[in-house]
Amino acid sequence: MVNLLSSLALLACPLGMGLMMWMMMRGGGHNQPAAPQQSMTPAQQAELAQLRAELDQVRADDRDRSPRR
Repeated sequence: MVNLLSSLALLACPLGMGLMMWMMMRGGGHNQPAAPQQSMTPAQQAELAQLRAELDQVRADDRDRSPRR
């Protein structure tokens, strides 16, 4: 009985991995390509530009505050 349990414990990982690989390979229709990404609206582009400018300003401030080496 102990040998049977230890054998099952040793085989659990490889068998589980094989089962997962088999399930991923067969797919089942879940591997459809993602929908193409929609372009940003002008409002989103403006917000992105504002956030990038703000980030540049924060980085510049951080560089100014860091000690010189």
